[in-house]
Amino acid sequence: MSLKVLVVDDQGIVRAGFAAVIDAEDDLTVVGEAADGVAAVQLAEELGPDVVLMDVRMPHLDGIAATRIITGRENPPRVLVLTTFDLDAYVFEALRAGASGFLLKDVHPHILLRGIREVANGDSVLAPSATRHLIGHYAPRSPGAAPTRSTPELDSLTASQRRVLTLVAAGHTNAEIAEQLGIAVGTVKSHVTALLRKLNLRDRVQATILAYDLGLATPNPPGTHP
Repeated sequence: MSLKVLVVDDQGIVRAGFAAVIDAEDDLTVVGEAADGVAAVQLAEELGPDVVLMDVRMPHLDGIAATRIITGRENPPRVLVLTTFDLDAYVFEALRAGASGFLLKDVHPHILLRGIREVANGDSVLAPSATRHLIGHYAPRSPGAAPTRSTPELDSLTASQRRVLTLVAAGHTNAEIAEQLGIAVGTVKSHVTALLRKLNLRDRVQATILAYDLGLATPNPPGTHP
């Protein structure tokens, strides 16, 4: 069956361009288009898409608020944010609201198509280093290191799962984590799957943001780079 995609952007020519690229694929179908967040929320409910391509800066209801509403519903679609700038406070807020990743609007078509398929499959669409850079730049900073806050969910993690969560938040790939911990990549994947389930998170992006919120990871100090 084809993956159903909802395209959301306030510029008609942009929507049409994305829709044409997506509809040309045998396994993808554009089921609707929306020009603002209000229409996006309504169409997501009516059409049941698998993936929503979401612009963030729109009139009436922006993409951040629309993403929060859509992902807060039962069995929500995945949201893939479209943005003009990769280091953007709007993007960070959209990820916090529940988006599974972001792509630049001038992305090559084959990367767009791959991104749609990846988020539909439950993966995140952004490089680990980009996640770290983005969150490190926009996550709230305090004068000192944020204290680690304990929660029942966090306490349910094993020591290995907690360590893997910290390394995920630091922007490391599964292969890099495996090398650091001296374990197999498959074991890392198992740990990631288990910690996402225990913490009731959809993907690595949410896990990274939670790690910053709980003090397991610290944002990059001003003037530093990931």
